[in-house]
Amino acid sequence: MNKVEVRLDEDAVYIIQDGKKIKVSPKQFGNDKIIWMDGKVLDIERSERVRVEGQEII
Repeated sequence: MNKVEVRLDEDAVYIIQDGKKIKVSPKQFGNDKIIWMDGKVLDIERSERVRVEGQEII
């Protein structure tokens, strides 16, 4: 069994697949949707949310 280390002093999500660790870094605002295919992660859809309050241009 292989072991990997994960930092506990940072926010992140990790995907472990085929013996590899993939770090999904956080965004300031938004959503991440994981797309599965045949029991494995195929894609991640990332969307971003922008607050209207206090903005003049978006």
